[in-house]
Amino acid sequence: MKPAPFDYVAPRTAEEAVGLLAAAGGDAQVLAGGQSLMLELNFRTRRPSVLVDINRVAGFSLLDVADETVRVGPLVRHRRFESPVVDGPLGLLLARVARHIAHPPIRARGTMLGSLAYAHPAAEWPAVAVTLDAELDLLGLDGLRTVSAGDFFTGPFTTLRPPTELLVEARLPLLPPDAQVAIVEHRRTKASFAEVAVVAVVTVHDGLVSTARLGLINAADRPLRAYAAERFLIGRPVAGFTFADAGQVAALEDAEPIGRPHASVEYQRQAVAVLVQRALEEAAC
Repeated sequence: MKPAPFDYVAPRTAEEAVGLLAAAGGDAQVLAGGQSLMLELNFRTRRPSVLVDINRVAGFSLLDVADETVRVGPLVRHRRFESPVVDGPLGLLLARVARHIAHPPIRARGTMLGSLAYAHPAAEWPAVAVTLDAELDLLGLDGLRTVSAGDFFTGPFTTLRPPTELLVEARLPLLPPDAQVAIVEHRRTKASFAEVAVVAVVTVHDGLVSTARLGLINAADRPLRAYAAERFLIGRPVAGFTFADAGQVAALEDAEPIGRPHASVEYQRQAVAVLVQRALEEAAC
């Protein structure tokens, strides 16, 4: 199929883009990478009256480090992260995550902020943002506002961003130099979205877990922090059944799986338990 008719505009500034979104009264779509949007346009599951192409907006390809954070603009493609963009564990984590995303052609066009705005429950970047307590800047006619990633995602494909605002920056805090990181995924095929995936960031001192962050992907209708499992881990040894037990805590207390045709709730909980254990073992051992 081909898209339903729409007007096409290509603003040169962020303010112009926001003005166009507001003028469309919520009936516009933003084009950055378009790896999800173009498919939906072709299938006519989205029928905007206006397509706002932000690829010509100056400054939107920003990717730098300032004030102990990595700042990411709306046109930073997935492939920019395939090699570490910053020294230390954060750069390593982002590189590992990027390599799990789709295929090279998609990584060449798709964007981190586009993924955040799209809010697919099985996408990697939303869970990374939640796990790291990232801050997200939204620009509208009333100016700039900042929301935490933990509050931003409200459900499958839904966020706090109204259609008249533009996601203009994500800020990811640098991790401590002794942090250890991992991402582990379970997929039906290499080309599939993850059935379940886990992001882990831990620090270990004297054989005990001193800090832990666990992000769950596709274990609910939105990305989750496994707070109960994180609390369980603190002060426990990186030996014995600690990581397996943490996986059980995450599966039973943190995950909120929704039954799918090829993955029952029980199956997903078991997958969460196994992948949390594997992610912790990979990160900490």
